[in-house]
Amino acid sequence: MSGADSKVLKSEPLNPTEARWTRLVKTTYTDPNGVTRDWESAERQTRPVGSAIDGVGIVAILQEKGKPPALLLQKQFRPPVHKVCIEVPAGLIDAGESPEVCALRELKEETGYVGEIVREGFGVSPVMWNDPGFCNTNLNMVHVTVDLSRPENQDLKPELEDNEFIECFSIPLTNLYAECRKLEQEGYAIDARVGTLAEGIEIARRWKLY
Repeated sequence: MSGADSKVLKSEPLNPTEARWTRLVKTTYTDPNGVTRDWESAERQTRPVGSAIDGVGIVAILQEKGKPPALLLQKQFRPPVHKVCIEVPAGLIDAGESPEVCALRELKEETGYVGEIVREGFGVSPVMWNDPGFCNTNLNMVHVTVDLSRPENQDLKPELEDNEFIECFSIPLTNLYAECRKLEQEGYAIDARVGTLAEGIEIARRWKLY
């Protein structure tokens, strides 16, 4: 089965009493001129008490001897955009869980891979807000390396939930920007986290930052 086999049957307004994951809120605030204004936004209802984030995105770099480093990606149908999206592995954080533990758990569950957190101050990003003009959802990007020579990374056994249909693939980091362009032309939706990574690499290449 593939996410491409999914299709949206209908879209309709949601009764607030039926909402399980999000809610709409109206925030009243004053601008720098002292004018009182209202702002409509969405609010996620799943953030654990005491947690600073809703979840993590995982930058998993596949490492194999003799081959360039590659980014682990996923194809997953997303009903809000009516398309299969190109995404990095990601997931919601559990109560009392650190971003690092959450990332390694979600990576194993969604892909079967066992990874290691990148150290030296680069493992966990600052808190990032996905779309702050629209919702309060936020996350840490967690950087992980996956050694493909390890025995546990040979016979992969993802532990997907019954509503998850995820296809994993990888793209060499040096080709990421061009491949994102190509995937968009093929009809896929590019998740902003993937697109931002690709553009960052392309900016570094074009302006010879390294």
